[in-house]
Amino acid sequence: MEIKLWKKPKNCTIIEGFPGFGLVGTIASEFLMEHLKTEQIGKILFDDMPAMVAIHENRLVEPLGIFYNQKYNIVILHAITATTHFEWKMASLIGKLASDLQAKEIISLEGVGSGEDSDGTRVFYYSNNEKNSKLFEKAGISPLKEGIIIGVTGAILLRVEKTPISCLFAETHSNLPDSKAAAKVLEALDKYIGIELDTKPLLEQAEKFEQKLKTILQKSQEAQEISDKKKLSYLG
Repeated sequence: MEIKLWKKPKNCTIIEGFPGFGLVGTIASEFLMEHLKTEQIGKILFDDMPAMVAIHENRLVEPLGIFYNQKYNIVILHAITATTHFEWKMASLIGKLASDLQAKEIISLEGVGSGEDSDGTRVFYYSNNEKNSKLFEKAGISPLKEGIIIGVTGAILLRVEKTPISCLFAETHSNLPDSKAAAKVLEALDKYIGIELDTKPLLEQAEKFEQKLKTILQKSQEAQEISDKKKLSYLG
């Protein structure tokens, strides 16, 4: 597993969205890529991933792509493939990326299950930096006081030490793609860093976004299962 970069913007903010609950991070980062002026500046090479690539609207979709928006000096790490069993390696790689780019902050976009007494529209934050916590409070975003953070984001919080880390969690009732929750997390992100983002197109295109990502991730899972079966047949 390694990072290949052909541009190295300095003092940037890194925003990552990995497949998780409600696919909130993946949908949100996809929306950022499409609605901000971004260019691909790199990718993560991952030999343990199935040899599969998605084509969407005659365009190659990188399983783990790195994109850049110059106006806001934002680097977006967009993932459409799960990294189960490789969370620690991915966290170390993201930490190295942050160090190489002298990143100001890593922001993780995530979904979190909502309780029975909730209407499912709340967004929470967690930050390991006091100054950034105050900015979230000023933006009217509530802290996540109790919860379990797993996956790549959990590994980043435990493994990355030199770069401030913040997380935004949008409530979702379902493990299915949830564009409404993604829109909520993006609204909170906009309040926090100020990127003049209009999330209305996300809600209008919700079905398109959700079907696209569901199809890509389903095919990715099928490819992984085929790959695992081949490995077992070799061993057997």
